[in-house]
Amino acid sequence: MNTRTSPFWRTPMAVSDTPMHLTQGAHVGISVSDLDASIAFYSALTGREPVAQGTMNSEPFGRTQGLPNAKLRYATINLDGLGIDLIQFQDPVGERTNGKANRPGSMHLCFKVDDFDAVYRRMKDAGYDFLGDDYTFIAGEVTPEAALGTKVAYFNDPDGTNLEIIEPKGGFAN
Repeated sequence: MNTRTSPFWRTPMAVSDTPMHLTQGAHVGISVSDLDASIAFYSALTGREPVAQGTMNSEPFGRTQGLPNAKLRYATINLDGLGIDLIQFQDPVGERTNGKANRPGSMHLCFKVDDFDAVYRRMKDAGYDFLGDDYTFIAGEVTPEAALGTKVAYFNDPDGTNLEIIEPKGGFAN
């Protein structure tokens, strides 16, 4: 059994070494400051409209998130096999995080593309601001070796959430 400390709960968390076999993602939740702006951004990015929108005001849900209450607006955009839940907390309103990749707890969402160069060019033409130049993995940077030649580019959503496009080579990204 491993013991890990979670700053969220502030108590040691005992984690069994027993495999849980969680192998499929259902959705990713992204906290946003302006739900309408985020819906517009992610709808343009994915070409999909929300499949669900609504509000929630729940003390039990709030407590599961370390909050006294959770009054929020949400929208879900479905991709093939993964939902993107956009969540605007209205009470209590959250503070903006700094989404730098090296900060524990930060995350990024990666979109797999079949023709990296065409998608990258369309996004640049549409005004997406990439975080540096696109990049191709070279020997020694990634494993397995089948990932060599994988192209990636990083950008942010309106709240600074790190996003990525990737054209995987070999079996690198599922």
